[in-house]
Amino acid sequence: MTDATPASLADRVRDGELRFHELEEHADEDVAAAARRRLVSETADADVEVLGEYAFDAADAHGSNIENMVGAVQVPMGVAGPVAVDGGALSGERYLPMATTEGALVASINRGCSVVNDAGGATARVTKSGMTRAPVFRVADVAEAEALVSWVRDNEETLREAAESTTSHGELLDVTPYVVGNNVFLRFRYDTKDAMGMNMVTIATREACDAIEAETDASLVALSGNLCSDKKPAAINAVEGRGRSVSADVEIPREVVEERLHTTPESIAEINTRKNLVGSAKAGGLGFNAHVANAVAAMFLATGQDEAQVVEGANAITTAETTPEGDLYLSVSLASLEVGTVGGGTKLPTQAAGLDVLGVRGGGDPAGSNGDALAEAIAVGALAGELSLLAALGSRHLSSAHADLGR
Repeated sequence: MTDATPASLADRVRDGELRFHELEEHADEDVAAAARRRLVSETADADVEVLGEYAFDAADAHGSNIENMVGAVQVPMGVAGPVAVDGGALSGERYLPMATTEGALVASINRGCSVVNDAGGATARVTKSGMTRAPVFRVADVAEAEALVSWVRDNEETLREAAESTTSHGELLDVTPYVVGNNVFLRFRYDTKDAMGMNMVTIATREACDAIEAETDASLVALSGNLCSDKKPAAINAVEGRGRSVSADVEIPREVVEERLHTTPESIAEINTRKNLVGSAKAGGLGFNAHVANAVAAMFLATGQDEAQVVEGANAITTAETTPEGDLYLSVSLASLEVGTVGGGTKLPTQAAGLDVLGVRGGGDPAGSNGDALAEAIAVGALAGELSLLAALGSRHLSSAHADLGR
């Protein structure tokens, strides 16, 4: 490393001696970021020095979390709760960390948490787990497609050995074939323990694909054939799940609904049916819920998750009904919540602090339990958010809450 300054590096880029992405080869990461800020500021005629205020080690972030770094964006972080959770992996009272710029969101979810506590807490369980990658192969015709499908079914152990040779943590659970003419998609599903696991399963699947090409006439066209399906709305994720499928529910006594939420179980149940179910169906929606994406996005940002996977995380169904006793039963089921407590953005200090708030940072004991606990916490946050918004609609307080808190 040299004694280069931001000014000297910027000059060398302007003179064509260095390319924008090569600065870390000639200075430490903080100096390189400062040089880029100079160049961006000149080109955009904008003051971007505030981006130079960050709490993480730029050397750790460079290459693993960001390229062409100029600094960092700060998002306000709050907490909702504490809320009582009876989970398969998470139990007790927990504050829910949420990073957002949307006024009224944390207040709304906090209100939901308070009412959930008055009802005795929420129950949450992970019901299915498995990160997927689905390569697409080209074959000559449907006869060859059937031959490939048969080979895969007869040789799953061979594929498992190949895939698992690349990782000390991931386990191949199954491979599901789909045929479309002379295209064969193979949806590999893995247990990635406490990691979200996309990098892990991509590398593992590549090794399995090499084995397929060596033993069959199929040709790999793309390691991802979009049947995975990552960062895109997809019915297959709603049906088969991806990452973790997790549900949370609560039964709230009628008097709590009436006194705390100023509405009735019948009103909330009707709004949920007409809005979340019928309205979403008419719109052709994949998510049948009020605003699950709000809780998912806020907790993803607060805990270092891949924010683009909010697309799949919001693939959720909310149900509400009046019990025979006249109380309110409310549930939310997130089909494809892709989360991890190790790797990716979870190692950045502020995001690690968010995981610490929940008590789930790092690898769990047993492996996978921290990832399950995080999924359950997000599901409970989504449940509280659904309850609060449905109740606001029932009491007709939605617009006044946003007027007071959202401006």
